[in-house]
Amino acid sequence: MNKNTFTTEKLAKGEMNVYDFGNVKLHAYKTNDFITDEVFVVEKDGKAVIIESPCFFDNIDELTSYLSGLDVCGMFVAYHGAGATFLPDVPKYATENAVEFSKTGGGKALIDNFTAAFGKAFDSSVHEITNVIGEGNVTIGGIDFVIRQTNDAFDIEIPEINAVYTHMLGHDCHSIVAGLAHADGIIVELESYISRGFDLILTSHYTPEDLKDAETKIAYLENLKKIAASCADADGFKAEVKKQYPEYSGENYLDMTAGFFFA
Repeated sequence: MNKNTFTTEKLAKGEMNVYDFGNVKLHAYKTNDFITDEVFVVEKDGKAVIIESPCFFDNIDELTSYLSGLDVCGMFVAYHGAGATFLPDVPKYATENAVEFSKTGGGKALIDNFTAAFGKAFDSSVHEITNVIGEGNVTIGGIDFVIRQTNDAFDIEIPEINAVYTHMLGHDCHSIVAGLAHADGIIVELESYISRGFDLILTSHYTPEDLKDAETKIAYLENLKKIAASCADADGFKAEVKKQYPEYSGENYLDMTAGFFFA
């Protein structure tokens, strides 16, 4: 499946890009919110499973309305734990470390920051997990998934559409890179996607990407390490990265990356 082979439905705020695999459809919801969230809906035989949750109230209302004709059987809550007013009665699936990430860990810190930044527009309530899952296979609504635990939460493979969901990629935007070891870990993960030949890479903050995008990101991460080694401080690092990647978005993520490399 080509990443650009989809139909688009414009909504009041966001837009829905629909990939048709025959018996399975992937609905990629571009929220157009302040943090460029993406939410994914995997549909088969009228049943649907959601990957991640919108966390702004207007997006919650919009996506709820869009889903009204589907039987939503479950929702994976991995890296985006906020937005608990979204489909409160639908079963929520997460690994134990993802629960901790959203309630007491790094995800909780992000939720607190977003609440302070966006106020009443942001739904800071955290989803209650009804089904704690581990690594391996899980079937929801007749759709098979494979769970891969990560340091913070978990990634999701979707074999029927040869796709994988992870938190961040973004071939032309900065990402949060928590130092050299983290950069190397991301590279290993992306190389595994390439070797396994996934058609689509789904992420929380970007439209679906492909293996060419993964190669672009690997080159960026390798260069990021070289730039960090040649700089004396965070300001010099940021200046050089922006010089070499002038059209990249996500400067706030670059600020966080600089903080990790030059604590």
